[in-house]
Amino acid sequence: MQEIGIMDVGGFQVGHAQDLEGATGCTVILCDRMSPAGLDVRGGGPASRESQILNPVAAAEGINAVLLSGGSAFGLDAAGGVQRYLEERGIGFDTGVAKVPLVSQSCLFDLGVGSKEVRPTADMAYQACENASRSAPALGNVGAGTGCSIGKYRGIDRAMKSGFGTFALQSGPVKVGALVAVNALGDVYSPDGKVVAGLLDKKKSGLSCTLDELFSDASPTGNLFTGNTTLGVIVTNAQFSKTPLTKIAGMAHNGYARAIRPVHTTADGDSIYALSVGSVPGDVNLVGALAAQAMEMAILRAVQTAKSAYGLIGLSDLSH
Repeated sequence: MQEIGIMDVGGFQVGHAQDLEGATGCTVILCDRMSPAGLDVRGGGPASRESQILNPVAAAEGINAVLLSGGSAFGLDAAGGVQRYLEERGIGFDTGVAKVPLVSQSCLFDLGVGSKEVRPTADMAYQACENASRSAPALGNVGAGTGCSIGKYRGIDRAMKSGFGTFALQSGPVKVGALVAVNALGDVYSPDGKVVAGLLDKKKSGLSCTLDELFSDASPTGNLFTGNTTLGVIVTNAQFSKTPLTKIAGMAHNGYARAIRPVHTTADGDSIYALSVGSVPGDVNLVGALAAQAMEMAILRAVQTAKSAYGLIGLSDLSH
């Protein structure tokens, strides 16, 4: 097993667009072909569009794109821009009357970071499509990661800046990559089990620990719905249908659980898509295990590349 570049997986393009002043944005994954996909939602507060077509019993065999965006449920309008972009190029599910682009979307809650009146729009998502390429995507404060933050158990005042991250692995001919916008209630941990970023201490000069503070409270204080949901996408060149991809998406959540604590809370909408963008024979357990490891490392990279912004400190500026 070895690390590879995320775009070395092949079969897709990635594009970002963002409003840096408004502190929100979106990231699109455009598939080269109609690609089978699965989805596993573990958080208690998801906002999504066209998620039911990924159900293994649904008729659609694949989708054309996945859109990750800020704006909470307001951001769901943005997928229309991806549809418009694809329709103009004759891409979509052929109904016999028209080709209908199939675009799945999930949104994260970033309304409390910048301006709550600014949300990703269809025009912004269209721009993300125009920006899409096969080059390595920018990381950190870009796209869906623009307004991301972590460690919000005590509110946004003691939170840290997070962002967008990627990581990819190869085992033999099988390639698996993870793309993620990290916007969690909890803290982010390194593979050795140490808190890397998240809830700040009262002086905001170092790190506290969300789990310790959660365990010490008789009951939660304040409004936990202060801006959460981590959104991820697994891409693989291995060939699968929707059913095994749904399992792979579920196994990728192990990466969330390793890197984010607590995770899958009622105040998060944690979701992971899994896309088959190639035709290499693959084993579902191998790909699922690689997906979990890639996702864990992509989450870590998202916080490592995030820069201080909007009154939130980034990891590189935190004094240890």
